[in-house]
Amino acid sequence: MSSITAESRYALIKAHATTANDTGSPEVQVALISARISMLTEHLKIHAKDFHSRRGLLMLVGRRRRLLDYLKRKDQGRYEALIAKLGLRR
Repeated sequence: MSSITAESRYALIKAHATTANDTGSPEVQVALISARISMLTEHLKIHAKDFHSRRGLLMLVGRRRRLLDYLKRKDQGRYEALIAKLGLRR
């Protein structure tokens, strides 16, 4: 299982940043977590009994959910734009 490469991480940050030097906005955080979730999902399709990684996946999903709830509470428009851009349900 490999993690996100530095190049793909910078590309995700650049694509979802709200300002020039933005690395910590909810949009960027959700995009990075979504990338990690998709990588872990692919890993778990191959390694079905890897329960430690499954727990990590569930923790990431919960963290993404909390960030999305926060963004929805603060700015509904940014929330809707983000879930449309990432192709998330809900």
